[in-house]
Amino acid sequence: MQSIHLRADHGVSLHCTIWEPEQEPKGIVQIIHGVAEHTERYDTFARFLNQHGYLVVGEDHPGHGKTADVDSLGYMTGGWLHVVKCIHLLYETMHDKSPDLPYYMLGHSMGSFLLRTYLFTYHTPLAGAVISGTGWQPAVILPLGLLVCREEAARLGEKSHSPLLETMMFGSYNSKFKPNRTTHDWLCTDNTVVDAYIADPTCGFSGSIQLATEMLKGLRMIQDRGNLNRMQKDLPIYFLSGSDDPVGDMSKGVDRCIEEFRSAGMQNITRKIYPGMRHEPLNEIGKEQVFSDLLDWIKTV
Repeated sequence: MQSIHLRADHGVSLHCTIWEPEQEPKGIVQIIHGVAEHTERYDTFARFLNQHGYLVVGEDHPGHGKTADVDSLGYMTGGWLHVVKCIHLLYETMHDKSPDLPYYMLGHSMGSFLLRTYLFTYHTPLAGAVISGTGWQPAVILPLGLLVCREEAARLGEKSHSPLLETMMFGSYNSKFKPNRTTHDWLCTDNTVVDAYIADPTCGFSGSIQLATEMLKGLRMIQDRGNLNRMQKDLPIYFLSGSDDPVGDMSKGVDRCIEEFRSAGMQNITRKIYPGMRHEPLNEIGKEQVFSDLLDWIKTV
């Protein structure tokens, strides 16, 4: 595992992680991480792909991981589309070095929303896209959430944290698993993973009001019919989720997303829902099967 830094807009020094296989790579997989986490949490999965000949890369988004400093942690510098542009910057950097290798992207949670934005913003020649831990929001939620964001930003300032917004956006997730052992039981059933997440100072932090605002704007973008229609119709898409993932409304939100993709003309969709798994199948007990299934899909598209 090695690190590089790319100079992005808005003065961002983008921290990127690269996992290289021992042999000549047969493809590249770019990981797009979720909110309040970072790319190195995907180390086990990346090393699995290395063993099978794939080079793996990922960037820590602005306001996250090693891209963020003390003052910017939880603040999405440049906004939603700037983060999508950072994802593309890493893609261009890696693709230019190995233009003949098939290139895949995997986005998890907020990363799945960013990837869904990427798919209608950039028509790059991807070999496939993996959408993990995604969902679909009821139409009334997004304008209501943005209204609360505006009011909270006016009251507290956009760089401040709003307990009200935190409760609105994430508060219900853990309630589905009462009685709770921790505040993040909803992540997965492996207690060691949950405890490591809680112990990591760059995970599970309270984001700024600005970050919440940008996420809601992003959700509004990806649920817009016009944007959905702009996706590359023949791109292979792999939807991956746990059946007990509250972000995906216990898989109902995943199925709604798939339905919307198909209505927009997407022609090559695979769906994989894992019984009993929660929000992070790549970290779950039984993740080896998740890894294997995903690798099989990559090999066939």
